Amino acid sequence: MFSVRLKTFLLIIFHFVFLISVVAQNDKNDQEVLNNGIQILKNYFFENNNWHVVQPEVGNNVDGLLHFIEDQPIDSIVANLNRFRSSNQNYVLRLPEDVEDSLSVPGYISAAKVRQNVDRIKTDYENEVDIRKITVPASLIANAEQEVEIIPPGKGIVLFNDSVYVFPDSLIIPDVIPDSILNTPEEFDKLVRVDSIRNIFIEQKRQQYNDSIKSVHVNIVIRNYRQQKYDEDLKFRIKRYRDSVKINNYSILTDYNNKVIAEVNDSINSVIEILNSYADFIDTARISIINLAGESKDILLQNGNERYARVWLKNEQNDSLRVMVKNTDKRSMQMLIDDGVTFSRFKEKQTKDFDFSSLKRTSGKFAGVKEKYAVETPWTINGDGNVGLTQTYLENWKKGGKSALSSLLVLKGEANYSRKDGKVKWENSAEIRNGWIKPGGEDSELQKNDDKFEFTSRFGLSAFKKWYYSTEFNFNTQFFRGYNYPTSSNPDPLSAFLAPAKSYIKLGLDYKPNNNFSVFLSPLSLKNVYVRDTTLIDQTTFGVDPDRKSFWEPGLNADVKLTRKLTNDITYVTKYSMFMNYKAPFSKFDVDWENTFKVQLTDYINLQFMLHLIYDDDVKFPVYDDNDVKIGEKSKLQVKELFTIGFAYSINRKVVRTHRVR
Repeated sequence: MFSVRLKTFLLIIFHFVFLISVVAQNDKNDQEVLNNGIQILKNYFFENNNWHVVQPEVGNNVDGLLHFIEDQPIDSIVANLNRFRSSNQNYVLRLPEDVEDSLSVPGYISAAKVRQNVDRIKTDYENEVDIRKITVPASLIANAEQEVEIIPPGKGIVLFNDSVYVFPDSLIIPDVIPDSILNTPEEFDKLVRVDSIRNIFIEQKRQQYNDSIKSVHVNIVIRNYRQQKYDEDLKFRIKRYRDSVKINNYSILTDYNNKVIAEVNDSINSVIEILNSYADFIDTARISIINLAGESKDILLQNGNERYARVWLKNEQNDSLRVMVKNTDKRSMQMLIDDGVTFSRFKEKQTKDFDFSSLKRTSGKFAGVKEKYAVETPWTINGDGNVGLTQTYLENWKKGGKSALSSLLVLKGEANYSRKDGKVKWENSAEIRNGWIKPGGEDSELQKNDDKFEFTSRFGLSAFKKWYYSTEFNFNTQFFRGYNYPTSSNPDPLSAFLAPAKSYIKLGLDYKPNNNFSVFLSPLSLKNVYVRDTTLIDQTTFGVDPDRKSFWEPGLNADVKLTRKLTNDITYVTKYSMFMNYKAPFSKFDVDWENTFKVQLTDYINLQFMLHLIYDDDVKFPVYDDNDVKIGEKSKLQVKELFTIGFAYSINRKVVRTHRVR
């Protein structure tokens, strides 16, 4: 990929070469030079979605410059573009977040670096702050002491009745006192002393209990307060750092993007100046001059190229006068009476009647269609859509559970081309899946449970019997951000649109005995993983290096697809794909196996069950020990199961076209 500075240098060389070619008009590379300039305009104005036209009218004029024969006159286009060029405004612009090579911009901080720094902030904070030394407001402690429900004076006996405390044997008084004790003064005095000591013991235990529960509650309040302040301060530091990263990255990309915008607009301005000059030079208009006898001569109006033609002028008396017509430029021509013509007229001639009906064309009779036409249907359009909605509402439900609302949308489409002789097959398919679930509870969040976009195009030429030389392009990604639910207040997404995006380019043999079964073996395959936003998504979790946004892998790919109609209403579809990396064929491989059962209940209601298994060696999951400490990462089998009943609609039609029978 050439830098913008190199493109600008090449445009200067292109300008110089072009001017020489205009003067000489014999340079064979003239068309190639023009094509390069046209491609630059198409790229920045119409094809690259990351660049935006500042003024739509200028974009229309550039489009008209490229296709001036079909659009408005080239003179107007050239004048409008020259007027805009003199205003020194930008032709195109690009937002900083659309910079493709952000990871290579000096000073830009990637998502992987952000996570490393966040971990360092946590470690430094743990070493810096002693949670036990965080000051607790005295009012908080006083309020905590007031919140405790204590045992009031005189009610301490409940602690012994509830078996919180137990009397020693010396203080146990029987529930029923014998009369012998009451009638004996010594025993009665002893009983009174024991009762007095017992009351003192109860009061001591009551105060001890009250102090204990106050201390426990106050300690809990203090611990919760310190933990909350600790977490808030740490979260603030992390948020402050993340905000500084966003500001830094935006500033870095803005400065870099502004420089690129200036260089690109300078390049576009140079190309438009060249094309304006060239268009004004080569633009022509062909005019036919027809005399009264129906004889015609063509004259070509063009700048810098003088042309002429001789025409016999006629009047109704069939007098003739030869005139030379010469173009001066592309907007005017000059008419001169040819040399050697003299006028000699002695009297006026009588004007003859002229039958203008003789100029009308005679219409011939309809001779009929001599060629026969046949109808063929090479294209087949298939598609089906399914919408499922499930709601569960629970209130005072003794068996337990939660209310929930879930939805699932599945759209599939195919456009397949097959020639009648079976020599050429072109199969195109696309699938969109999107599902959401809302668990019960006021604080519950909307969660994504399915999200997929996949496009596949396979082209094949007949090889032998049921085998085809085939090539395939496969692309898949997701639309929305995905999180590890339930999320925190400031969650980091695991995935997003085009983060990641996987592409496969395959070349091999396709065995297709019928429309319901195919085996595609592609020993020449390329796998690409691309992460668009590396600030938001950690690309290393998908196997991409920390300083890159994508990677390519060569390998062997095998695809199997089978559709089997088990009954009139039950259909089973399985799609299996395996990719083996040539760099490490026995340790790095990917498996994607999707199984779908569809039961057609009515014309518009069906039931679907899907089991999807994925193993991707490039996708890593964290591994924790028994103490929840991360000790590494490894690949794991990914499993998804979906069961839905919903509204379904299908289309199946052939595209009819005719061809001439020879």
